Amino acid sequence: MFTGIVTEVGSVAGTRPAPGGRRLRIDAPATCRGLAVGGSVAVDGVCLTAVEVDRRGFSVDVVPETLRRSTLGDAGEGRRVNLERPLGASGELSGHFVQGHVDGRAAVSAVRRRAREVVLELRLPRAIAPLVVEKGSVSINGVSLTVASVGRGRFTVALIPHTLAHTNLGDLRSGALVNVEADILGKYVRAFLDKRR
Repeated sequence: MFTGIVTEVGSVAGTRPAPGGRRLRIDAPATCRGLAVGGSVAVDGVCLTAVEVDRRGFSVDVVPETLRRSTLGDAGEGRRVNLERPLGASGELSGHFVQGHVDGRAAVSAVRRRAREVVLELRLPRAIAPLVVEKGSVSINGVSLTVASVGRGRFTVALIPHTLAHTNLGDLRSGALVNVEADILGKYVRAFLDKRR
């Protein structure tokens, strides 16, 4: 379980085929401190398992399901990725509960820059449309954000300067694809209501 509070922006140092998918090497010295082989790391919002760890970085295996559902299938060398280690039992929940189970990808349809914020408009994937609500929580590339508005086939989030400076969301341009995870609370409510029907 994660919180959507990014602790380091790492860099993809290499990618190669691996049995059943791809292996990514990620340079991230801060994230590696205390990380053991078998430990979990959220990489752009995707919960992955470290299969190799050293002082400078770690490697993860990405299976076909994850490659299809997330943007990691397009992760080439040099790409900046948001990183977060799991929430400890005594940790501070500063964002919201993020599982690292990405629901799908969304395209950035507009980037509006204002004095103290950047507003991202994203296309709303049909699969998660009922789960995205105004002033609710959503994870974009592993960053916990508040939904600013929801319209037909789209939603917006507002990014403060700190988020722009300490995550890869400041790199986004119109047309870019991002990983989206809807709030777990909405998923359980929807599943409960579907069963009652």
